[in-house]
Amino acid sequence: MKNRKLDFLPELETIIRKCDACTLSMTDLDGKPYAVPMNFGYQDGVLYLHSAPDGKKIEILKQQPAVCASFSTDHDLRWQHSEVACSYSMRYRSVLLFGNVSFIEDVEQKQLALDVIMRQYTDQTYKYSLPALQNVCVMRVAVDSIEGRAYGY
Repeated sequence: MKNRKLDFLPELETIIRKCDACTLSMTDLDGKPYAVPMNFGYQDGVLYLHSAPDGKKIEILKQQPAVCASFSTDHDLRWQHSEVACSYSMRYRSVLLFGNVSFIEDVEQKQLALDVIMRQYTDQTYKYSLPALQNVCVMRVAVDSIEGRAYGY
């Protein structure tokens, strides 16, 4: 089976929506790679993320906002012969999304972004207290580029 490049945006967005987490990768302040798994929401070419208002990730992103988010789903282990290690492979679908983080400060915009994140996981609607909205860090990543791969599908 061949690794297949994916470039049809609706297919890439379907893969993103199937995932329950993404890995957000950045370059730390010493020039080293730094990656963290995160909950997310995606809508209209924008990735939304939330976290505590401070910490290593926030320090990095305020100074170096360039990120890559990776998504992977539909994993399925396959083999041609169960006793031959080299005959094993993993089917998958994956997406890489590139962009720059910006921080959402407006409380109403935070609520809209959090609604997008919650829709990734549930169909319910939610209310947010003002202190909760004021004390959460909400980030927006407008997609600069997006690419995908599939193997075995």
